[in-house]
Amino acid sequence: MKKLFTLLIIFFSLCLNCRSEDFTLSAGVSVNEVPKAFFGSWRITAKLDDTNSYKTFKPQSVDIWNLSRTGDTITLANPFTGARADISLRAVEGNLIVFSKKGNYDNKILTDTVSIRLDDNKFSGINTLTLESFSLVDNHLMKTETARYLIKGEKIAGESVIEK
Repeated sequence: MKKLFTLLIIFFSLCLNCRSEDFTLSAGVSVNEVPKAFFGSWRITAKLDDTNSYKTFKPQSVDIWNLSRTGDTITLANPFTGARADISLRAVEGNLIVFSKKGNYDNKILTDTVSIRLDDNKFSGINTLTLESFSLVDNHLMKTETARYLIKGEKIAGESVIEK
């Protein structure tokens, strides 16, 4: 009991010495924090850096991403495959942008987490993929396959921002 009382006194004395602006809490990342240069069409090259399933993931790829914003929603679309997904911002710190997207495919869930550093009309970063396979019988997780790609992007067309 004496130790608890001592810890509480230390805690409250530390709090008295702290200013309120030192403890700013944020409930999420605003799309308004994303640099406008992020939006537009990008040519993406990806090279496999690490995986636990070489049979599942390609060693390299070239793709097109169209990143657009409508109101508070950011969408990543691929004109080649027709794939389209709303992304979730994880962090925006200057030119560092971290986002993720999740897709369901039959009994599999693919999660992409992308971390890029934007530099005008190019970026570089990492795309981490997790593919979870679930049983059709009882929906238990049967297998998790992962891959990490080193990615580079070159902007090929302007920006697409629609404020609502």
